[in-house]
Amino acid sequence: MDIKAKITEIAGKIKNDKTLLSNFKTNPIATIEKLIGVDLPDETVQKLVDGVKAALASGDIKDKLDADGDGKLDLNDAKAALGGLFGKLKK
Repeated sequence: MDIKAKITEIAGKIKNDKTLLSNFKTNPIATIEKLIGVDLPDETVQKLVDGVKAALASGDIKDKLDADGDGKLDLNDAKAALGGLFGKLKK
């Protein structure tokens, strides 16, 4: 099993389904086990959970920095997103 591909697949399913996302937020281990159809030890599934959380978070950042969805970094959006971290950025 290609773990990275499975994490990407699971993250995509969760991101596009509000019910799955809600279930993942409240009980990530059970949600992952349901999606993969295998009951694994919680320690093993936790690694998948961590990977899915990271994939979802990176997608959120990418979406915020590419607001128009053209695949290119939008500088003004990046400044707005990061401005709170570094103080006011000049345009």
